[in-house]
Amino acid sequence: MPQDDKSHGPQQFQIQIDRVHFTVSKDQMTGSELRNLPTTPIGPDRDLFQVVPGGQDKKIENSEVVEIRNGLRFFTAPSQINPGRH
Repeated sequence: MPQDDKSHGPQQFQIQIDRVHFTVSKDQMTGSELRNLPTTPIGPDRDLFQVVPGGQDKKIENSEVVEIRNGLRFFTAPSQINPGRH
């Protein structure tokens, strides 16, 4: 029997982080939870961004709650560092 009714079992969402596909069943996740999805968690030396089609990509802080939906895409980039400091 098809499971079209949302009350049967957890809903699953397909998202991407750095072009790697993940299936999640939560409709809200924090930046920290997203960072821990990859096999090797995203380290503090990289920032996490949500792709905003047609707009400016949004940096996701660790404590920020993201509304999860199918097709969301995220990418990481090196954190800003202070050049010349040793």
